[in-house]
Parts: sequence; C-alpha cells; structure tokens
Amino acid sequence: MGDRIEKRRLSRTVFVSSQLIVVYILIECALWSPDTAARNHWALVAALTVLAFVLIDRPSIRRLGLGLPNAFGATVVLIVSVTGAFVLILAVNELGGQIDPSATLANLSRSFGYVIWAAIQELLLQSFFFTRCEDLFGSSTAVWAAAILFAAAHFPSPYLTTFSLAAGLFFCEMFRRYRSVYPLALAHAILGLAVAVAMPDSLMHHMRAGIGYLQY
Repeated sequence: MGDRIEKRRLSRTVFVSSQLIVVYILIECALWSPDTAARNHWALVAALTVLAFVLIDRPSIRRLGLGLPNAFGATVVLIVSVTGAFVLILAVNELGGQIDPSATLANLSRSFGYVIWAAIQELLLQSFFFTRCEDLFGSSTAVWAAAILFAAAHFPSPYLTTFSLAAGLFFCEMFRRYRSVYPLALAHAILGLAVAVAMPDSLMHHMRAGIGYLQY
C-alpha cells in the first residue's frame, strides 16, 4: 500500500514538473521568436497548452484564485501597490529623471490594454505557475520559485527583470495569503504603468523582454 502511494506521489511530481517545463519553454519560444507571426503562434500554443493542463487537473475555483477577493487582503494589495508606484515616480524625480508628458499620455492611452495584459500575466503566474510550484515545494518556497520564474521570463532587460523579481515576490506572497487574482491584476497594472511612465525607454526598451528587448 505504501509503495502504491509513493508511486502516485512520484507520478504526480513528474507530471506537475513536466507541466511547468513544457509551458515555460513555450513561453520562452514566444519571447525569443524573431518575428511577430512566430511569436503569436507560440503564444497561442502556450495558451492552449495551459488550458489543456488546467482542464486535466480540474482545480477548484479557490485554488485558481478566482473566488471573491478577501476585503482586507485586497485593501493591503492595493495600498502597497499605489504606495510603491508613488515612491517609484518620486524617487526617479529626486534622482534627476524627468517624465516626458507626451510619453506619459501615450502610456495612459494604452492603459486599458495593459490592465488586460496584467490580468493575463497574473492568471498565468498565480493560477498556473504558483499552484504547481506549491504542489512541488510547499507554499512558502513556491513564492520564491514562481517569482524567480516570472523574473527570468523578463530577461535580458536588467531593470525589468529586477522589478519583476521584487513585484513577483510581493504578488505571490499576497496570493499565498489571500488567494485572489483580481486585486493582484490591478496592482500589477498600477505598478507596471508606474514603471512605464517613470523609467525612460532608453533603459526599459518599451518594457519588452526576450528578443524584443534586443531588437529595440
């Protein structure tokens, strides 16, 4: 009986690990493909693969973080994100950086689209990567594991990778505590727009990762 249980655990570990590896490779293919058509192709394959794995696992709504958010947790997430965005913009100004009004307006005009993209990233980070890292390593270690994977996906941009690691640790810890993607998606959008507004394109390369950063 014990051997059977151990085999099931090993089988589950291999399957979950395989999910992480396959999806991450597909995401990297999308990030490093040389042209838009190829990037879109790999992104679609990655999305369908994630959907297939989720349907196979059949997780609960709570596990995915799609239930109603905890009021206290949501408040904490939003206060921290707004404060972080304000401090970042203030720090850039204090260090002598100047915000270009035209660039700011352009970024704000695309803010709705970025909110959608932030929500997609949080769904992928939390509902897929964090939950599987949690299966493999436990919830505390999963915070670091998922955050490192999230940051590594933003390579080779040094600034975006650094910001993503710090933000990823915060997002994953808040998900571990309060288990809701919705406030994290909004927090992600707030912080991402703050970075886009405050940091010059000469450093951020339009906040691109992968080959897009090198082609800027």
